[in-house]
Amino acid sequence: MELRVRDVDPAGVVLTPVGELDMSTVGELETALTAALARPGLRECLVDLAEVGFLDSTGLRVLIDGLTLAGERGVVLRVANPRPAVERVLRITSIGPLLGLPDATTPPPPGSRQLG
Repeated sequence: MELRVRDVDPAGVVLTPVGELDMSTVGELETALTAALARPGLRECLVDLAEVGFLDSTGLRVLIDGLTLAGERGVVLRVANPRPAVERVLRITSIGPLLGLPDATTPPPPGSRQLG
């Protein structure tokens, strides 16, 4: 797996994993997400899943752990652009809405901005 990190501004960062997020690759995302959430002044972290073709339970765990850490630090963590197979995993596990995955009935989380 490849991981790109892009600062949007001092208060926002976008993490873009490329490839599969599974037991053998998720460590890099976990490390980068933990480091990003530790940044002073960070208000929002976006995990862009547009280039992730597969997400297993270990990938979900990293996102849930990140969500917990973000909440402790007052940071909004959300995901965006999941491919259909990844979106399905996020929705059937009910994790998607917790991570700001929009649908027709779920508005974006309070305080979120358009990072991109």
